[in-house]
Formats: sequence, structure tokens, C-alpha cells
Amino acid sequence: MAPAPTVQLRSGAHLPLLGLGTWPLDDAAAADTVSLAIETGYRLIDTAENYRNEKGVGEGIRRSGIPREELFVTTKFNREHHSRDGVRRAFEASTQLLGLEYIDLLLVHWPNPDQGRHVEAVQGIAALLEEGLVRAVGTSNYKPAHLQQVIDAGIVPDVNQIQLDPQRPRIEERAFHNDHGIVTESWSPLGQGGGLLDEPGLVAIAAAHGRTPAQVVLRWHVQQGLVAIPKSSDPQRLAENLAVFDFELSGEELARLYRLDTGEAEIVDSDAFGH
Repeated sequence: MAPAPTVQLRSGAHLPLLGLGTWPLDDAAAADTVSLAIETGYRLIDTAENYRNEKGVGEGIRRSGIPREELFVTTKFNREHHSRDGVRRAFEASTQLLGLEYIDLLLVHWPNPDQGRHVEAVQGIAALLEEGLVRAVGTSNYKPAHLQQVIDAGIVPDVNQIQLDPQRPRIEERAFHNDHGIVTESWSPLGQGGGLLDEPGLVAIAAAHGRTPAQVVLRWHVQQGLVAIPKSSDPQRLAENLAVFDFELSGEELARLYRLDTGEAEIVDSDAFGH
């Protein structure tokens, strides 16, 4: 299967529009799944320090035999590394576990604004970018207010990864990203707990296209320029999730999916939660 199309980031790097999420796989499962995903056609692999599976992700990459430069590997670090020196230590620990010399996109996993170092954490990534050790600067779960503080300090992240699906479309956050040239990446792109995929309106759209509800939701993301990172270990689902670039949703179908919006329900509050 052909790899996903890419979007060019501010840094110049090209980020695939669809990739593999690896939470909550352990090292053994991550190695098997990442290897299979790359064989299937995935080129974007997303992990994190907090997932405790970076070693397995690296093993899967090595097993695949794909040249490193064809892959886009992203990872994230926890709050104890929110300083310039801390970010460097986090980078060194992740690259050692992954068995890689550089990381394509390094992200601050949660802003932890109570700690007051979410700007410095991004500055630490920017320093690694200048050295060529990372190819793009990322934040995760940053609200517009957190991003504005980073921008005021002179840095615009390439990517902000947030919880996003048709029931939680995050319109205000995406508008802020678009205004500043920040690419939006969706975690849990298929929703939480499976309820989204059973929605009658979504099921009807899927039937009309001869697709699965999950494929329609992923198409909703990528058709709007949102980068989606669904997790699956199932070979058939891995293939189905990537096969969303050969059909198109109509404007009316996109609108129907927006009507599934439940407001701010079940969105994790990054002012209150973080690690």
C-alpha cells in the first residue's frame, strides 16, 4: 500500500497525514506492530517516554529494514524534563532507547502550566532543532493560551497534538493553529471508548461509501489537513486505517459529522492534568 501523503511543516520537514499511534502497547507488542505497520505502508510512528515502549518501537523500526530517512518518528517527554538541560537529557534517553541518532518530531507531552516551564521546554526542543538533532518542534495538549506564551517568546511550534475527533472537533484550537501556521495532529482520532463509531449518521455515511465507520472518521481528519495517529495491532485494521486516500467526503457529509459534536465533554483539561 502506498504511504500517506504528507504536509510540509514550518521547519521544512514533511509529516505524513496518517500514522501509527503506539499507546498502550508494551515493548514486545510495539516491536511486532511497528514492524507490521511499516511493512503495510506506514511511515509515521508516534511514541512517548510515558508509553514505556520506545525500545520496542525502535526494535520494530530495525526489523522493518526501511531506510531511516523514509520514516518520521515522533516521541514526547514528561514534566521532569521541562528545562533546556532536561530536554536534552530526555532526547538522549529517547534516542538511546529507540536506537536512533535523531528524532523527526519531539514534543512536550503536557504543558503542566502549574510548573511554569512549558515555554522553556519548547525552547529546549528549538535548541535541538538548531543542532540538527530533531527535525521539527512539537507541543502536545497545549491550549491557545499556552501556545501564545510560546509564540510571545519567539518560537512557533511546527505541530500541536491534541485530543480531537468529530465529537470533539476543537474548532477554536484549530483556528488558532491555522492562524499561526501550526499543524494540528489528532490523538484518539477515532474517539474514546468506541461510541463514536456506532453513531447512526456515521454508519450511514460509511455504508454509502462502502467503507468502515473508522475509515470515514479518518478521512474526516485527513481531508481537513489534520494528522491522525490511530492505534491498532490488527493487520486488517492497520491496512484499512491507511486506505483512506482514495475517496472523498462531500461538504454535506462533513457537516453531518460535525453535528456529532458533544461540546467539551470528556476532553482532558491540560490546565489540570499532565505528566
